[in-house]
Amino acid sequence: MSAPAKTTARVLAFSARRSNGETRRPRAPTRATPASSSSTSSSDGEVPRRAALLAPGVLAAAAAASVSAPPTARAALDPTSSLTRRGMAKFVQNDVEGSIADFDLVVQNAPRMEPYMWQRGLSLYYAERYEDGAAQFRKDVAVNPNDTEEAIWAFLCDARDPKIGFSRARLMRVGPDPRRYMRAAYDLFNAGDAASDVALEDVASLGPVDEFYSLLYRGLWREAAGDVAGARDLIVEATRTQYANRSGDYMAALALVHCKRRGWAT
Repeated sequence: MSAPAKTTARVLAFSARRSNGETRRPRAPTRATPASSSSTSSSDGEVPRRAALLAPGVLAAAAAASVSAPPTARAALDPTSSLTRRGMAKFVQNDVEGSIADFDLVVQNAPRMEPYMWQRGLSLYYAERYEDGAAQFRKDVAVNPNDTEEAIWAFLCDARDPKIGFSRARLMRVGPDPRRYMRAAYDLFNAGDAASDVALEDVASLGPVDEFYSLLYRGLWREAAGDVAGARDLIVEATRTQYANRSGDYMAALALVHCKRRGWAT
């Protein structure tokens, strides 16, 4: 199996694994953190991140679908879940435009899922459709007002939109995030000062998950603020962490896509 195929398989298997047993009501699906272990645990005992597979009723069938199964077989289990997984696989392989096509089909087939399609928002950002991306993330925050990460990504879309530009005043107000690294990341985007940057840097020492997200969001902040060289150094470093290379987290794949889109060697 090629390296890109292995990465895709890890991401989808990780997402399905974290989705199993989900019993909460439909809401913004949570990107998963890895199962507890000494190599991947975070300091906070955090709730799982987005599990990447839509609402609970879809998850069991999606988790049972093999990543290698033919598209028609996966679609027979649940077309919405199959399209989401296929779109995610395309994104991991840097086929951003192809992923958007699949995510758009999800929304077309199941309009009720539109506010929960955070994957679509990320793809729109990398397709440079910043206005559409910001709108997607704002819909997500509307149904999940504690969604710190989506508030940051809406800000990032606005910062690169030539009609809007960089403005901390555009950062949406959200409730408290249980993840320490995301609280620190939000504080950096909100305050934009050296103390907040140092605070997020300090979080990296708490564990492999914290290290990865500290590097990623410090890099994204620098890029939004115009420090491209600083952004490159931090995001490339994020892609080289143990967590990025072992977890299967969709955001670890995103860091690689970010570097490819910017032409940064990893």
